[in-house]
Amino acid sequence: MSDKTCIVFGAGKEFPADMNIPAGSLIIAADGGYAKLRELSITPDITVGDLDSLGERPEGDLRLLPHIKDVTDMYEAVCIGIENGCTEYHLYGGTGGRPDHTLANIQLIAQLSQQGYTAYLYGIGYVFTCITNGITSLPLRESGFVSVFAHSDRCSGVTIKGLMYELDYAELKNDFALGVSNEFIGKEALISVNKGTLCIYYEV
Repeated sequence: MSDKTCIVFGAGKEFPADMNIPAGSLIIAADGGYAKLRELSITPDITVGDLDSLGERPEGDLRLLPHIKDVTDMYEAVCIGIENGCTEYHLYGGTGGRPDHTLANIQLIAQLSQQGYTAYLYGIGYVFTCITNGITSLPLRESGFVSVFAHSDRCSGVTIKGLMYELDYAELKNDFALGVSNEFIGKEALISVNKGTLCIYYEV
């Protein structure tokens, strides 16, 4: 697979001030995310949705969806990214507003992780990401909270290094939040899991 990046803009309420859009990225507006891109003077490569949150027919490449469907507009946007060979996903406007949509987007980045992709879901001052049977490093920070949750029923071989509270080959379960409220301490932070999918929250 290539290293092509996909940037998805949704209709959520939270957009960080320092959004990074690398040159050459595939930019997709998920329904109402088109309005945010227009506000930023950015033209999406593709717009997808049933237009319920946008309320108008956008210009350009439109993938119109039916109002009654089994998946979200953000999910469909990610599917388009996969069809175009993207391996890294950055989701903006996927938090804030309706909590059920925020949870659906956390599940979406977990699914992407399980399929071998890298994905990030951005709020204001925080990021969610997931890892499956692997390892990740976090940005170097002097302070700020980090939380790790088992998305799988069980996550075995969980190791956390470089944060205030470390773990060594522990097991996390998705019915007990053992990994909540850890903290950056100015060291390189490494989080790994031998088997399972971890959801990681950290402040930026």
